[in-house]
Amino acid sequence: MAMAQSSSNIFFTFLLFSTFHLGFSSSALQENHGNGTYSGQINSNSVLVALLDSHYTELAELVEKALLLQTLEDAVGKHNITIFAPKNEALERDLDPEFKRFLLEPRNLKSLQTLLLYHIVPDRIILSHSSSVHHHSTLCSDRVKLSSQESGDNLIDSAKVIQVNAVERPDGVIHGIERLLIPRSVQQDFNNRRSLQSISAVKPEGAPEVDPRAHRLKIPAPPEKPGSLPVLPIYDAMASGPSLAPASAPAPGGPHHHFNGEKQVKDFIETLILYGGYNEMADILVNLTSLATEMGKLVSEGYVLTVLAPNDEAMAKLPTDQLSEPGAPEQIIYYHVIPEYQTEESMYNAVRRFGKISYDTLRLPHKILSQEADGSVKFGDAENSAYLFDPDIYTDGRISVQGIDGVLFPLEEKEKSETKTEIKKSVKVAVKPRRRGRLLEVACRMLGTFGQDSHFTMCQ
Repeated sequence: MAMAQSSSNIFFTFLLFSTFHLGFSSSALQENHGNGTYSGQINSNSVLVALLDSHYTELAELVEKALLLQTLEDAVGKHNITIFAPKNEALERDLDPEFKRFLLEPRNLKSLQTLLLYHIVPDRIILSHSSSVHHHSTLCSDRVKLSSQESGDNLIDSAKVIQVNAVERPDGVIHGIERLLIPRSVQQDFNNRRSLQSISAVKPEGAPEVDPRAHRLKIPAPPEKPGSLPVLPIYDAMASGPSLAPASAPAPGGPHHHFNGEKQVKDFIETLILYGGYNEMADILVNLTSLATEMGKLVSEGYVLTVLAPNDEAMAKLPTDQLSEPGAPEQIIYYHVIPEYQTEESMYNAVRRFGKISYDTLRLPHKILSQEADGSVKFGDAENSAYLFDPDIYTDGRISVQGIDGVLFPLEEKEKSETKTEIKKSVKVAVKPRRRGRLLEVACRMLGTFGQDSHFTMCQ
């Protein structure tokens, strides 16, 4: 982690120096002691360059991701600036993960820029210990309240300044603060995103149609031009039937105004089976665990889910004992469920823009790393990885199912599993079992424990 952070800082420093030195003279910055203004040129003694060499590396990375280099360069060229920089811990551990994920989504770039510019005042502010209150306009046009307490503490809004005058340069100053400042407009955008009313305002789409002969989703016909003859006879077009009935909108229903999560989970499992190639995943959800019921309850309470479904070929590669251990199927599936609504397009756009994205899973605290690879999205890292193989198998606005060609495991668990397998191989030689489905082998083993396997011919 430290090495990745260091390389990121080196790249950012190179990028910033390249931007600053292009067309500018390194000796052009001259201080005007009479009026406190400068010539508008940038050199290596700038407060922006000093930000990279300070302890506020998390803030510097956010500035890079928000594409604010040119904006800050222009601000420094016109006047002194004051940066109120949150400490790294405030952006790494103390920040709400859901809020941080909201800021890093490409469609919320404006909110991220507003939040960062809220920490920068276009004026040089040297803090003192005198008791006073001042209001300053920031680069995002909002105003912050700066107050000095009788105890000697300085507050910016309600955040304490923990490092007064931490960095001083001819064109600006940096003060370290204990936590992130959040403007009201950004907080409102985040609240609207989390609101159930905002989530439920999804345009309802018809249930996916499946070709019974090929067991694949039908490709919708192109829209007809206005005024063209109807494709179906009038009687057939008016007749009611499941193939013509629109799917219910994903909105609160029932006496408790909850979402009908159980029905939506049932629909996506049926679609998974009809799509073909994901029977093992469906069996785990329905027969071996109570995960389908648990997922239905989550959706009923307003949560959204993205399921990364390994196909049958990937599930067949799992060792039999890996599924037979108590709680193992649940742990595997939990690691493949992301508590967000993501489609193939949104995930691909994210990795194209930011390179690597980490998604939270229902198996806390483990996360799934995603990145672009061969024009698709690759999950996991090193040898434990899987590609997005069948995109958007099921998307109804609350549940998204994405087919992948491998089974994912947390990195430390993968290493333990490989070590355990090597120990077993060194103790005894494994006998190749008769060709049989993985889930059937687990079921026969469980029945054999109770002496009931003799009742089933497939277990003999």
